[in-house]
Amino acid sequence: MKSKLITTASITFLLFASSCNSGDNNSTAAAATTDNPPATGQSGVKDDMSAKNVVQVAISSKDHTTLVTAVKAAELVDALSNAGPFTVFAPTNAAFDKLPAGTVEGLLKPEKKEALTDILQYHVSVGVFKADMLQDGQVLGQVNGGNITITKKADGLYVNGTAKIIASIPASNGIIHVIDGVLLPPPAK
Repeated sequence: MKSKLITTASITFLLFASSCNSGDNNSTAAAATTDNPPATGQSGVKDDMSAKNVVQVAISSKDHTTLVTAVKAAELVDALSNAGPFTVFAPTNAAFDKLPAGTVEGLLKPEKKEALTDILQYHVSVGVFKADMLQDGQVLGQVNGGNITITKKADGLYVNGTAKIIASIPASNGIIHVIDGVLLPPPAK
């Protein structure tokens, strides 16, 4: 009687476990057979429930495809997917279009990775600086070691006097200020 009860309980458990996993096995098998290698590092963490981090927000924006391409080329996706907190000044595609012809294409070449990384890191501050916290004349240290200056004008906030903050988007690991210009670090002295 005791062995019959254990056998019945075991079969019930196996059937239950099998039915719970039946939907996941197909998606796992399908994922394993794709040609795309699995993402590694912090950017490879799959979480559809939490708020998006600064990289995920940028990836979901049709206005930031050039920025996303540059971040990937500079291999900064994992760094910007970490806990932060970060303030990212994110130029739109139109902002990149204002640069001289060939600039973006040139920076995306593997031999220009160091220059591209420097420019992208000049768009990131460590800490969360919401728009209402930014003051006229405020200087923020950037990840690349340079500084930017905030200017308040009648029509809004500007970075380095030229790139206007046109929107601010909170993220799980900081905030993104969408800007209408690309920030170029001053030449090294």
